[in-house]
Amino acid sequence: MKSIFNNTAYLEILSRLETLSDSSQAQWGSMNTAQMMVHCRSAIEVALGKKTLEKPNILKGTMLKLMKGMLYNDTPWRHGLPTAKEFVIIDTKTFETEKTKLKQCIEEIHASEDFFKPSKVHPFFGRFTADQWGKSIYKHLDHHLRQFGV
Repeated sequence: MKSIFNNTAYLEILSRLETLSDSSQAQWGSMNTAQMMVHCRSAIEVALGKKTLEKPNILKGTMLKLMKGMLYNDTPWRHGLPTAKEFVIIDTKTFETEKTKLKQCIEEIHASEDFFKPSKVHPFFGRFTADQWGKSIYKHLDHHLRQFGV
């Protein structure tokens, strides 16, 4: 499984992002490209500690922790998986602005040293190693780039 912390995977994601346009059509889901980029950036901001998520109740939290491994394994995610309410983007966004912000966020996480210290805690899934963070971030970006055919 590729990781956003690997230079080759990082450059691949940035290259694929460059092929998106405002007119790129989703192959599934209801987001447009600008909304998708805000959604992806929001998830990275959680990892960076810039955005917080409401903690799930005990039952939901237990269920989510059981699903943790699917975040960073080699199996592609199915289309239409549910997402946290904080990641649902419904308002109109500007494509070029959001593309620039997402690229900056990807660059920031790729360069971050914080993930190689003792494992950081994900608000839904618990402790993640740097390897798990890197793979899950890559997998999320890959999933949504494939959503738009890139």
